[in-house]
Amino acid sequence: MSGRVGDLSPKQAETLTKFRGNIQDILPSLPAQDDHFLLRWLRARSFNLQKAESMIRKHVEFRKQMKVDTLTSDWEPPEVITRYFAGGMCGYDKAGSPIWYDVLGPLDPKGLMHSASKQDFLKTKIRDCELLREECFKQSKKHNKHIEAITMIYDCENLGMKHLWKPAVELYGEVLTMFEDNYPEGLKTLFVIKAPKIFPVAYNLIKHFLSEDTRKKIQVLKKKINFGGDVPKSYYILESIKQQYENMVTVNRGSSFQSEYEVLFPGCVLRWQFMTESADIGFGVYLKTKIGERQKAGEMVEVVPNQRYNSHLVPEDGTFTCQEPGVYVLRFDNTYSIIHSKKVSYSVEVLLPDKGSEAQMDDLGKKIKEMDVSKI
Repeated sequence: MSGRVGDLSPKQAETLTKFRGNIQDILPSLPAQDDHFLLRWLRARSFNLQKAESMIRKHVEFRKQMKVDTLTSDWEPPEVITRYFAGGMCGYDKAGSPIWYDVLGPLDPKGLMHSASKQDFLKTKIRDCELLREECFKQSKKHNKHIEAITMIYDCENLGMKHLWKPAVELYGEVLTMFEDNYPEGLKTLFVIKAPKIFPVAYNLIKHFLSEDTRKKIQVLKKKINFGGDVPKSYYILESIKQQYENMVTVNRGSSFQSEYEVLFPGCVLRWQFMTESADIGFGVYLKTKIGERQKAGEMVEVVPNQRYNSHLVPEDGTFTCQEPGVYVLRFDNTYSIIHSKKVSYSVEVLLPDKGSEAQMDDLGKKIKEMDVSKI
């Protein structure tokens, strides 16, 4: 049996009842009193009633001594810790658990420990633990299921000898001990990413501060994670990529071609794709200032600056979010070429806002009804 609510053996259930009875005097001092919370302490001590009771009583004294109940509201870390101590919550995993991301490489252990007291660092980490505990509670209410543990990610890129400075390792050990003693079963999984060759050395220095159960939750991702990026054109091996286009036009030498699209309300997105057959082409997007007549580029408002694209090598695509309604013009520019015409294949879409309001949709419906269909 897992030792969790709904999955208790008869003996575990009996131990839970005894545990609750034994600590009746300190229950009001705890941040929670439900079975989920109490079972965390029992699991941390393998359902040894005496050890679990000793552990939770020490936790109550810890909360009083460190003034934990008011730490998140009445205390702020020193400025140097706020600015230079790495780490923070960055979202939720697919089960709804908070994700905490720690970036170790940029840390300056000596600088930090010369600028703030050990007590400040401990209080900062206690404050983080309390904020995450509160976040788990909020997520439990939001998802209508019990969430009590977090997912952690340790980014170890550029971890080096400076991080193994003895006073820093000792302080980190105290933080880990504090976490193990006062927030049992608070960790779901810890992912170590971009671990350098020195990581096994660093891990050996701190692993004795961790319980066996916590060690089992650590997953070291052996391969470095790639973050992608723009591919340099020196890698290109294809002159073009096959794609279906809705339109094709020949833009004569020394001239341009304009295609108009009406946008009826703000937030719509223009999306385009185009390619040329044998040479580059200029492209820009404009907003007309006079409706019903053709305007030159200089007479319109330029919203996507005109520039030349090597779209004969790689198809171009892009988007523009229209901040105001009006007629938008996509302009293919070949005025700079005095010899060559350019054959352009292109597709254009007008996308409605992701969260268009009912009022906007009603307005769209009215405008459609007002259109003179006999002229279409």
